[in-house]
Amino acid sequence: MSTEHFTVPAWGLLWGDPTNPAPRPTISPGLHLPSKLDVAGLVAGSVTLAVGATHRAAAARGQLAADPDVVLDGARLTTSVQSDRHFRRSGQPADAWAPLSGFWQAADGWVRTHGNYPHHAERLRSVLGLADNADKQAVAAAIAERSALQMESAGAAAGAVVVAVRSPEQWRAEPHAAAAATQPLVDIQPVGDADARHWGHGSAPLAGIRVLDLTRVIAGPVATRDLAFAGADVLRVDPPQLPEIEWQHLDTGQGKRSVRLDLDIADQCAQLESLLDTADIVVTGYRPGALDRFGLNPHQLAERHPGLVIGTVSAWGTTGPWAHRRGFDSIVQAASGIAMIDSPDGVTPGALPAQALDHAAGHLLAAGTIAALTRQRARGGTWSVSVSLVRIAHQLLTAPPGRSDTEPAPPTLQTGRTPAGEMTVALPALTYRGAPHAYPDLSHPWGSAEPHWLEPDRTDAG
Repeated sequence: MSTEHFTVPAWGLLWGDPTNPAPRPTISPGLHLPSKLDVAGLVAGSVTLAVGATHRAAAARGQLAADPDVVLDGARLTTSVQSDRHFRRSGQPADAWAPLSGFWQAADGWVRTHGNYPHHAERLRSVLGLADNADKQAVAAAIAERSALQMESAGAAAGAVVVAVRSPEQWRAEPHAAAAATQPLVDIQPVGDADARHWGHGSAPLAGIRVLDLTRVIAGPVATRDLAFAGADVLRVDPPQLPEIEWQHLDTGQGKRSVRLDLDIADQCAQLESLLDTADIVVTGYRPGALDRFGLNPHQLAERHPGLVIGTVSAWGTTGPWAHRRGFDSIVQAASGIAMIDSPDGVTPGALPAQALDHAAGHLLAAGTIAALTRQRARGGTWSVSVSLVRIAHQLLTAPPGRSDTEPAPPTLQTGRTPAGEMTVALPALTYRGAPHAYPDLSHPWGSAEPHWLEPDRTDAG
């Protein structure tokens, strides 16, 4: 395992100084993520970046005299990225995969689908010409009659989530692979002028910072969970018409509140705009362009709300022929060759030992938004930060082979009573200087909050 392949290029981008040495973490035993790829290095590296950025923010606020060493708990890292395996609500485990999610044999190879959300499952059945109630066996039979690339092309056109499983060599021949390779690992850019804002008050690194969380699934929610754990007031906003996977929301919702707003309704759109008036960070996790009609891309936000930090995470990045396609961690693994590298037999596709692209993207995005916030407080400006799963996959594919610890450690968990019932979740992966041992506040039910900040009387934007 080596973190340098992941931390060195990103750290220079975070702070605008490629000569600035990246933190070298000390990691206790228990980081057990066996793979032919350096998944352990990716996970540890991304958390190192988030912890290091949190230390920088604390130092900028005068809470630390200098950057302290980054010390990580290997068992916590493993449990955190495999949190779906350990999550319990009232003693019941999560049902992580829906019937229409997984690998399927096509006429000439394999495809991978993602049907955890009902609308994606419906689109997959529609692509196959099947009834809305068609079962897994009917879907398998229909896919077996089609080529993998035919399925991928038809799925992309219909808004279904399906890709052909490729070898690494086949992926490198794809135009989008070349586009992904040229993207920065984390892209931090100024998108407008603004005065420097104040940090606010409080003893935590991000105390007084307000974050609007417009993300779903795993990567974006992991990023905003990091921000909440560092002390920010995080309010997640979801459209009520899109169903949410409840356990997944609870598994990544620690320290956050959740509200539902329909932005097609004028007064609810106005409520979001009011929240934006005094927000410090906005994080979005939808496909590039999907939020433009609501005025929520970085350039639109910079015009109306100068001084924001706007973080975005996407599956395929912001450029290239696949930029506007739908995607998830498992889908990127399948398309990029990762699934075949971790094949158990060289024929059947496999998977990484965790949804590591998602978790790494989340921690990297948290690091980027914290770094951009620190820049904003030092010299002003409005800042855009973007990461993508496919660019992280490229970094993993080009890393030297790595090894994780040979023996797993017992999972590191916390259990508590919440408004959503008794929950067991993974302990936080972030172990910054002065961090709580566990999450002070476990998750709240989806859409259970009101659209206001915890300190409604604050009148400034910083």
